[in-house]
Amino acid sequence: MAGTTQIRSTLPNFVTGELRWFIPDVAAMTVRNVLRYRRSPDLLVFATIQPVIFVLLFTYVFGGAIQTATDNYIDFLLPGIMVQTALFGSTNTGFGLAQDKNSGLIDRYRSLPMARSAVIAGRILADTLRNLFVITLIIGVGYALGFRFHTGIGYAIGVVATLALFSHAFSWISAFIGISLSDAETVQVAGFVWLFPVTFLSSAFVPVSTMPEWLQTVVQVNPVTVTVDALRAMSLGFGEIWGNLWQSVAWAVGIIVVFASLAITRYRRLA
Repeated sequence: MAGTTQIRSTLPNFVTGELRWFIPDVAAMTVRNVLRYRRSPDLLVFATIQPVIFVLLFTYVFGGAIQTATDNYIDFLLPGIMVQTALFGSTNTGFGLAQDKNSGLIDRYRSLPMARSAVIAGRILADTLRNLFVITLIIGVGYALGFRFHTGIGYAIGVVATLALFSHAFSWISAFIGISLSDAETVQVAGFVWLFPVTFLSSAFVPVSTMPEWLQTVVQVNPVTVTVDALRAMSLGFGEIWGNLWQSVAWAVGIIVVFASLAITRYRRLA
């Protein structure tokens, strides 16, 4: 006991504070951000409209011209749309943090006796829950258009869990961008600029085999590709599940480790 007390006494004050208050502070910040969505239902409405438009656009405009291994293009498409929804939804984290920073709200948080990392972590957890809500609605739209999980409820839950982890990981990238840049408009632009090539240079909407050989090499190591392929295998019942799944999880964990450290460090250095 004496040794433990001595070790804790040598830790910086902010570390012991983080360890003591992290979980309740994250819970409080998560509830705060969830309540914000509940009080602004228009945010959820417009967050849902965009992926629905993509589903309808690709299904009825491009679907007839795209040849896939499935009889029904919506079965091939929807896993890609779900990953795209998770990625695009993650940009709200950076935008929201930039708004809070510019409005002075984060300065108020920094003056309170709370875990500093909880401000970002709570925002990300709330945004992850919002993304899962939107993805659930997208699955409902897909079912109306003919999409089906051909592998049972277990794999369907696995699809949702994988999406939650993937969305959570990319929200940390968005958080780092939101904390690092000066205004919310710049954060919004910067958040989408790099997401578009990452999303569309993947297997989300067309088979990789239809792309030029030099491009296939890049696309096959894209985290979006391995995640979409894992979801597609889990929902359709054919294709490589575990090989793609472990790569997706490895990408997500690596992104969280790197960008959580960068975002929290940058947050602590705010003037």
